[in-house]
Amino acid sequence: MTNETPESLQTDKVALDTVPSVIFVLSNDEGEVLDLATHDAPMRYLHGHGAILHGLEKALEGKTVGERFHVDVPPEDGYGLREGEPQAVPKSIFPEGTVFKIGAGMTAKSEDGKPFPLWIVSIDDDNVYVDGNHPLAGKVLHFDAEVVAVRKATQDELKDGRVHDGCSVCRS
Repeated sequence: MTNETPESLQTDKVALDTVPSVIFVLSNDEGEVLDLATHDAPMRYLHGHGAILHGLEKALEGKTVGERFHVDVPPEDGYGLREGEPQAVPKSIFPEGTVFKIGAGMTAKSEDGKPFPLWIVSIDDDNVYVDGNHPLAGKVLHFDAEVVAVRKATQDELKDGRVHDGCSVCRS
């Protein structure tokens, strides 16, 4: 048991080892909404620990509760630049009855057994074409955001490296 109380965790500024609650609308260059976080389901993360896109985390540094802002995150600070080309994978290597869907993610294993993500980008009669690039790689990401709450992270959260949604002393 720690000596943490809601009062001891209060802060109003996003900084290392805080847990911001952020609402946002993420859009692409065409203005299409790609993702959002609302007052009913804000994004909460452990600040300064690489839990979110680097460019968004940089933009949040020093922001205060109630502060609204816009940030354009370049690919280098988002999902990276696009590398390589999609690869054909024969459908025959998948279990019978596998349903393929463009945009679906899957996990493969490298030769040394380490998992890595792939996304299905096209399908033909014999092959599934997979891409190791995140679907948003190479894209500028546009965030309109607001910090709705900030608190200090608990010792347990810092130890675990993640936010505990069931934190008994937390209000955000």
